[in-house]
Amino acid sequence: SHSPLCPPGIKCGGVLSAPSGNFSSPNFPGLYPYETECTWLIVVAEGSSVVLSFSHFELEYHDACAYDYLQVYNGAARDRGNLLGTFCGHSPPPPFSSAWHVMAVVFRSDRHVAKHGFAAAYRKDACGGQLTGLSGEITSPRYPESYPNDVECRWSIGGASGGGPLTLVFADFQMEGGQGCGFDYVALFDGPTITAPSLGRYCGSARPPRTISSTPHLLIIFKSDFNIGGRGFKAHFYSAGECQEVFTTIKGNFSSPQYPNFYPNNLKCQWSIQLPPGYRIKVFFLDMELEGRSSLTGGCDYDHLSAFDGGTENGSLLGQWCGRESLAPVTSRSNRLLLVLHTDRNTAKRGFSISYVGVVPMNVSCTRTDFHIQIPMQSLAQLERNRIYLGTPSCAAQVAGRNFKIHTRFDTCGTESQRRNNTSVIVSTLYIDFSVGDQEDIHQYEVQCEPKRKEASVTLIAGPDPSRLSQAENLVDAQQRVGEAMDTREIKSQDTSDIVFISICILAGLLMVIAVVGLVLL
Repeated sequence: SHSPLCPPGIKCGGVLSAPSGNFSSPNFPGLYPYETECTWLIVVAEGSSVVLSFSHFELEYHDACAYDYLQVYNGAARDRGNLLGTFCGHSPPPPFSSAWHVMAVVFRSDRHVAKHGFAAAYRKDACGGQLTGLSGEITSPRYPESYPNDVECRWSIGGASGGGPLTLVFADFQMEGGQGCGFDYVALFDGPTITAPSLGRYCGSARPPRTISSTPHLLIIFKSDFNIGGRGFKAHFYSAGECQEVFTTIKGNFSSPQYPNFYPNNLKCQWSIQLPPGYRIKVFFLDMELEGRSSLTGGCDYDHLSAFDGGTENGSLLGQWCGRESLAPVTSRSNRLLLVLHTDRNTAKRGFSISYVGVVPMNVSCTRTDFHIQIPMQSLAQLERNRIYLGTPSCAAQVAGRNFKIHTRFDTCGTESQRRNNTSVIVSTLYIDFSVGDQEDIHQYEVQCEPKRKEASVTLIAGPDPSRLSQAENLVDAQQRVGEAMDTREIKSQDTSDIVFISICILAGLLMVIAVVGLVLL
């Protein structure tokens, strides 16, 4: 940032802490000076929000506002995660309401072309306001203390560029009840005004259901009458799309909101991956930069990305990350995975980019001479058997009962012998072709057998994009399979015919010993 270059005698910027006030560009209504930078920090009582409006606005125009500009921040200045907008030219910024009790305004002019500048007014608002952005939190006045009587608050949410439908979730709700909710209530509307279709009217102590708007706007009205109150409510909202997605495809990718630009502050975003039963999910971190660890606790206390097994936040935590880390891939233990991004009120970074691929459930075993591969048909329900092959398309799977099966000798199907860790192993590649139309999508698994020990293993070697997957990791290292007894059989399976043969030999030996002992005794 640039140091303020205000000409002497011009008052510029400062902290505004009165409940309301006005401020303007230097020299207003005259021309503002060149090479000037001013920052106003507006701080009102905690629990309130700041409402900011502009009565006059005229700055030098540029497509990207690169010359002279005014920036409005939802919190401290220069924190790109708090930036509500950058403005120049003749059209005034819209009225803004902060998400909490701090707001900042930055004005900057360059060394050419001066205009008349701007005049702005702010006031403390007990409740309500215009909220833009991908997500945020709203509460009744004085929450969690009892809300005041005779209050009406309006929150108009939306208007963010490219915003999708909005989802509103109540975390807490306790108000005066009554037939028809005539006394104290929260009313929801599917649009920016009360003429929009109603999405419900709620009171009492039952939490309202999750509400999803059909437009990028949502209006919330809170009203209390002259007596009997309650704790009120706490709710958070988020824009669908960038901040809330569900994936059911066998592979996919997603990134933090606005990636690779800085993500917004005050987010709680969720990405849910849900695949057919038996699958596991392998997640690859292509890029990651969040706010760093806390210097006090060493933990990810500020902004963090968490992964939960089983698809809900009650599931077991597979990992929690922050800062700049290059991360090893993570594999779920079940067919559902939830990723949650939390960001706090300040310090935003570039965010993350992630791809995932579903790990097909399969049982691989081998003898001294053959591979046996078995995949439940329901896991690949839409695929023809010729889409699953070992080494070459001529070695396609057969259908046996409810399974696809491949049973081949080591001297066929592109199998080759290699030495790994001073051990002779037989290696081949299993191809599963999920391609649709022109979209080629072939997943590859390396199958490996150690013939001496008759131990087989399988590894995903190409999923989302081979160039991005620097290391192939063994998928069967996570031996925990939910509800499947296939586990150890998949990783290490002995040839049962050998075991039976050895057992018969031992039994015959024992019988001979008994016979000899019997003869001696006789």
